[in-house]
Amino acid sequence: MTDSVRKVVTGAPWEEQFGYSRAVELPNGTVLVSGCTSVVDGQIADGGPYDQAVNSFNVALGALKQLDLGAEHVVRTRMYITHARDVEEVGRAHKELFDAVRPAASMIIVSGFVDPRLVVEVEVEAYRDGESA
Repeated sequence: MTDSVRKVVTGAPWEEQFGYSRAVELPNGTVLVSGCTSVVDGQIADGGPYDQAVNSFNVALGALKQLDLGAEHVVRTRMYITHARDVEEVGRAHKELFDAVRPAASMIIVSGFVDPRLVVEVEVEAYRDGESA
């Protein structure tokens, strides 16, 4: 079926444990990337909020790359943080990665994540405009 949904599975432990895909591309070209954290090769990467944000966005961009998309296709980002004090550092990471694209963005303060060492989680939405999948 040519109008099928495409899915990206990266093998991250929580994908299997909780039954989700890292990214899903809809037939209309919209790509939804699940929440991404600073987990690299099954381990939480060292670093503060800025580093966790960069790592988290790179996980999301890696999923987009598997669909032959890049940062230039991103139309929306959501940044979840556990402390208001981290707004500037996470915002700086976002600007460095997406300043040229300027997607719609939200930053939300939450009470916590599945692992208390995580202070940032991100979601990304992208759009494949007129390109063949």
